[in-house]
Amino acid sequence: MVSLNPTQGPAPTLPATLRLMSFNIQVGIETRYYHQYFTRGWRHVLPDAGRVPNLRRIAELISRFDLVGLQELDAGSLRSGFVDQTAFLAETAAFPHWYHQTNRPLGRLAQHSNGLLSRLQARAVIEHRLPGRIPGRGALMLRFGPAQAELVVVLLHLALSQRARLNQLAYVAEQIADSDHVIVMGDLNCHSRSPELAFLCAETGLREPLHDLPTYPSWRPARNIDHILVSPSLTVDSAEVLDAPLSDHLPMTMAVRLPEALQGAIAEGPVRAG
Repeated sequence: MVSLNPTQGPAPTLPATLRLMSFNIQVGIETRYYHQYFTRGWRHVLPDAGRVPNLRRIAELISRFDLVGLQELDAGSLRSGFVDQTAFLAETAAFPHWYHQTNRPLGRLAQHSNGLLSRLQARAVIEHRLPGRIPGRGALMLRFGPAQAELVVVLLHLALSQRARLNQLAYVAEQIADSDHVIVMGDLNCHSRSPELAFLCAETGLREPLHDLPTYPSWRPARNIDHILVSPSLTVDSAEVLDAPLSDHLPMTMAVRLPEALQGAIAEGPVRAG
């Protein structure tokens, strides 16, 4: 576990409503058909001229949100043209704060990462290494607002095996057990009614307001493996999957209202777009 404290002085406070997105961007690769996993699979290891234009389209899409959790980014290697994709998207979409976690650093070949872009400044950022027989899964935890009334946001990309996912979610449940206001988002690689999510919700009280919203594959969505779960203290105004086929996943979005104990002015950063 790595803990950082990126703020100085009084803890930032929070707005009344947050617009959330979780999006697996497949390192900026646009996929429209299954056969492209084979015909364009080289894009996962080599640079591609179409990647940056697609990242710009992703940046335009995410610019309307306050907190954006991204999975499957590259932190700067051969395949991304040595571009840190989290930093690139944050700058292009005008997010003043961004944080990433590199879970599989493979030198010049690949830098597998997850990232969170924010219009709000986090009081603390904690990187957790998730359990699993195959290393390379992590949880990025951000704490917003004062310690006595904080919002905890956790970004995940879980393992492919059910046993590993159960162990990973058990670990996450322990980390958020004492928190009243929590958002968990990411590519969880399991559906809404899976034993893994049932376990997480039973242990933590988290809920998913709308079940069975499919996000994968983007060209014919049939599986709901991307999720945003929230504590009962957070009021959900809307939840939807956007028809934006810029990856092999579609983005999951949600608007939540915070309880009065968490509300306040944004500490810094540009005024949110309408």
